[in-house]
Amino acid sequence: LGRLPDGGESLEMPTIKALKNLPPPDLVKRLKKQEDEKGFMKHDELQEEYYDSGGGGVGVCPDEPGATEKDTSWRRFLEPNCPCCDISKRLTVALLSSMGFLISFGIRCNMGVAIVKMTQNNTETMQAEFDWSPETIGVIDSSFFWGYLITQVPGGFLAAKYPANRVFGTAIAVSAFLNMLIPGAAKIGFSMVMVVRILQGLVEGVTYPACHGIWRHWAPPLERSRLATLAFCGSYAGAVVGMPLSGILTDYVGWQACFYFYGVFGALWYVFWLWLSFEKPSKHPTITQAELLYIENSLGQVNLTTPTLKTTPWKSIFTSLPVYAIIVANFCRSWTFYLLIISQPMYFGQVFHFEVDKSGLVGALPHLLMTMVVPVGGHLADYLRRRQILTTTLVRKIFNCGGFGMEAVFLLVVGYTRSTPVAITALTLAVGFSGFAISGFNVNHLDIAPRYASILMGLSNGVGTLAGMLCPIVVEYLTDRKLHKGDVASLWEKVFLIASLIHFGGVVFYAIFASGDKQPWAEPPREDEGPSWNPLENAFKEDAPKSQGPPQRQASYGATAETNFPVYETREERVQEPSRDLYDQRDF
Repeated sequence: LGRLPDGGESLEMPTIKALKNLPPPDLVKRLKKQEDEKGFMKHDELQEEYYDSGGGGVGVCPDEPGATEKDTSWRRFLEPNCPCCDISKRLTVALLSSMGFLISFGIRCNMGVAIVKMTQNNTETMQAEFDWSPETIGVIDSSFFWGYLITQVPGGFLAAKYPANRVFGTAIAVSAFLNMLIPGAAKIGFSMVMVVRILQGLVEGVTYPACHGIWRHWAPPLERSRLATLAFCGSYAGAVVGMPLSGILTDYVGWQACFYFYGVFGALWYVFWLWLSFEKPSKHPTITQAELLYIENSLGQVNLTTPTLKTTPWKSIFTSLPVYAIIVANFCRSWTFYLLIISQPMYFGQVFHFEVDKSGLVGALPHLLMTMVVPVGGHLADYLRRRQILTTTLVRKIFNCGGFGMEAVFLLVVGYTRSTPVAITALTLAVGFSGFAISGFNVNHLDIAPRYASILMGLSNGVGTLAGMLCPIVVEYLTDRKLHKGDVASLWEKVFLIASLIHFGGVVFYAIFASGDKQPWAEPPREDEGPSWNPLENAFKEDAPKSQGPPQRQASYGATAETNFPVYETREERVQEPSRDLYDQRDF
């Protein structure tokens, strides 16, 4: 296309051979004239200038009467941008993921709190009486983990085959919907409640693997720690908020209220999730070119292909010691997590004679501190890697072993102290220090095998779920006064001693066998390899001369790719001769 100058001759405007989702032609022309090595930064400035000037539509000229500011202003409210502040798209995904985990773990707290009122004969707050035995209550509580354990590894494949953001969001939305069915199921019978809880476990079992599937596409290597830990801290915030909030709703509204509240909350969250989250940066319609190119170039070929059951290197995975280091660490952390979630009120009640409401408040303190420590640890870990102060392997080992080691020491203090303030302080510090370990093992999947991160997360989290099922059985056996002689405090000493020894074992194993380097088996199969997709690279890249020597491997640092190279070069290519028709040569 061109414009007729005063001389009457047509001005030839070469067209650009490019992929889809490119900037408008006049913007491309202006970019080419800049000849800036940091063109991607200039691109964003020009793109903002272009769209702010009214040229934000394909085939729409800002000079035409129909393209007024009034016509385009309403579209801003429909664009997938954070309505409260101007933040990056990857940070938006992290914050929404954290909120999703907060809802997920709040749902898990509902039954434990509400079942106390459900089994009381109080006609003022209940429409019916549930005469359930302690054994029945135990079956209902554990039924969630029956389903949760089954879908860990399948969840990794679902997140790899289908858009991980859709798998994650749908799982939480379905769990929230099932949560609203529990009051009606309870009136039918405890068996229906158990069925609903199993279904909740089945759908929530895919959340952690799916979250790693999201970061496979969205997390640049040097930001994996802070983005992943920011998402995961919602789990601990959910436990902190879920217990007291469920108690307040149960006491002042009714035991059904907590189920309905989290059900509606989950549905509202799902609307925002569908609006603001996308499978990968290249599919986000309003992401800046700077952020898109930064993510795509730093990830390289990580997100090209989808692993299948056949192409997954199972033998290499199950013979990889770095994989087992992650699995062992997940088992250790899950042991203490479920120990405190399930048995902490019993410990304070039997040893220090706390009331239920007071022990619940004290139980929220450790997880509150951990909620604050986890994102801080993630930022610190990425800072050390970004400044190349420490390698990725050393960062993972120091954070994981340091967090587990301090947790093990303070768990010993909890077990052998008889002072209430000391026990509360030591328990809070133990869980707080474990927050640094999240920047170790819980992000390590993305380092050693980003292509199979969701599958590895399913494996390790499945083993962690086994720890959650085994821990209550061990605690019940060790604290049974009919089987063991001695005072109650001495029985709980063994409980915390075992937890401490498990963590010391995890420290040794992870320190020896963990790694932060991408494993050889994590590369995609050769038949699956293809050209890296970049919206501007292939559009402007010149034909590079063939090298006479052997191909040089690109320098890397840990699990990252070097990205300090020109983003694109320019090349003009005529696709067709300029038309002589004056109508076709008008300026759009």
